[in-house]
Amino acid sequence: MELLGERWAMLVLRELAYGPRRFSELKADLQGISANVLTQRLTELEARGLVRKVRLPPPASVQVYEATEWGLEAVPVIASLGRWAARSPCHDPTLPMSHVSLIMSLQTLLSPARAGDLDARIGFRLGEASYVTTLHEGRLDVGRGEPVDCDATFIGPPSAVAGAIHGGAPLDTIEVEGDLALAQRFRTLFPLPPKIS
Repeated sequence: MELLGERWAMLVLRELAYGPRRFSELKADLQGISANVLTQRLTELEARGLVRKVRLPPPASVQVYEATEWGLEAVPVIASLGRWAARSPCHDPTLPMSHVSLIMSLQTLLSPARAGDLDARIGFRLGEASYVTTLHEGRLDVGRGEPVDCDATFIGPPSAVAGAIHGGAPLDTIEVEGDLALAQRFRTLFPLPPKIS
């Protein structure tokens, strides 16, 4: 906890779980964090060996932050804490969330029993971020990238897609391309854990 215990540190590392991000992207997706605090956390995480600064190759040639291999080893712990927090009576799946939070919640909450032998390639267009997930043998593998050749693709702001999957909002509150019946089934595979009593 001394490595990740500072306020915002775990959330910053979570946002780097699926690849490098620019400072401005992190700032936009971590609602409520100031630029000063984000700079401090990134500097601390970098000094601790959990995050590093890299420059993307041309034509982008911009500086980004990425989790180190060791930093990525903490991601399952962060995901487990998210599952634990979802048991709170105060948990509200309709509150704003980042695209990383949504995708991580899908990986964390997937029920292998409900997924059964379903094999599917499901895409997500979540604002400026896109993902391709592959459901196979009761697990969900995730990659960043444009959803091409997907069986179904969920399109909308991350919070709206989360509302349609976790929050019980009608599927027509977002856009779905491809197999609508598959999309309907897919959203039943992620039951929220029971609330504490």
